[in-house]
Amino acid sequence: MTTPRPETLAKLTPVLTKRWLSPDAWRIGTYEQLDGYAALRKALKAHPDDLIQLIKDSGLRGRGGAGFPTGLKWGFIPQGDGKPHYLVVNADEGEPGTCKDLPLMTHDPHALVEGVIIASYAIRAARAYIYIRGEAVHAARRLRNAVQEAYDKGYLGRNILRSGYDLELVVHSGAGAYICGEETALLDSLEGFRGQPRLRPPFPATHGLYASPTVVNNVGTIASVPPIVLGGADWWKTMGTEKSSGPMIYSLSGRINNPGQYECSMGVTLRDLLELAGGMQPGHNLKFWTPGGSSTPLLAAEHLDVPLDFEGVAAAGSILGTTATQIFSDQDCPVYATYRWLEFYHHESCGKCTPCREGNYWMVRVYRRILAGQGTHEDLDTLLDTCDNILGRSFCGLGDGATSSVTSSLKYFKQDYLDYIEGRTAPKLSEKTLVGAH
Repeated sequence: MTTPRPETLAKLTPVLTKRWLSPDAWRIGTYEQLDGYAALRKALKAHPDDLIQLIKDSGLRGRGGAGFPTGLKWGFIPQGDGKPHYLVVNADEGEPGTCKDLPLMTHDPHALVEGVIIASYAIRAARAYIYIRGEAVHAARRLRNAVQEAYDKGYLGRNILRSGYDLELVVHSGAGAYICGEETALLDSLEGFRGQPRLRPPFPATHGLYASPTVVNNVGTIASVPPIVLGGADWWKTMGTEKSSGPMIYSLSGRINNPGQYECSMGVTLRDLLELAGGMQPGHNLKFWTPGGSSTPLLAAEHLDVPLDFEGVAAAGSILGTTATQIFSDQDCPVYATYRWLEFYHHESCGKCTPCREGNYWMVRVYRRILAGQGTHEDLDTLLDTCDNILGRSFCGLGDGATSSVTSSLKYFKQDYLDYIEGRTAPKLSEKTLVGAH
């Protein structure tokens, strides 16, 4: 196990994670002792438009995967339209390897609650919702307890801190569908309908929850608001890069000695993160990895020094996504890993659009054939052709994400596929898995 050098340790920038190890960090007393709700008091003295401008100036971008400028999204909400405005927090984290929102809500739920109040005030919303995965029982309990504590202390409800501002906050548990991480499917689910993506336009900014102006933001995005209000835009921009400001929580898992959450300034490299995580496990050498979860194109060992910010990862041919950095070694098979991810996307497809519903169904069967030693060279062309018919032709990003590992693994590790097809690698699946696969 390697010990991180001082210059590498200096890359850790705990902002969202700074309270995680404090005793009873999830309780309001501890939170208030550690700057809790100080940002809210400051925000309520400012004009809502000034808060929106502050977030724009900070350069904060969405932490849910797309990286859209947060202040710009808030500014899209029409004001003086006579309609109710809503803030909806997307806490439906469920992609394989992604695990930064759940520990944040578990260890420091008041950071999210305070961020919700400030963001709602900025967009003039009188009602806000946190949509959390149904399976996240422990995090939901902590969150509901935090909301009740905030009500009891006067941070929620009517006339918050005697400012004249009213806000009701509801924590809503979903039924456990990955598709509900897509913002319009989430809104449909929140309204009581089946979680399926909506046709856009119109967009949520004007026709969101209950056909009213709505902002949908990720947990990490909203939890970043209080520190920006307290520290200012210039302080926030001292971390990260010019176009990707601030710190990011990187979720490291896989063949490393110390898996976990590492909050660093954006632009850190995988080489740095591996050093912070104690290096690769004994006997393992890096072969491939995901920079942002299973829906982002794989990268290889040659990409160790790619800056992990929105622009740097895009230049390398992938997406920063949810910064779920899954580490695989030379003892792992990219073909089998891609097959397992595809099984997930096939299972989680809502079935609304043909490319995603049918494409993932058939690609799973092609992978089973290859991994059972009965694949053909034509199967590789079939996979690429199917991906071409899914990418950009699906109703939402789930279809696009499902193709990422297929096309990238074929780009970097085609030989691994050929080894199965040409008999150099023993089959990983039995012929029983091929029932109905042809």
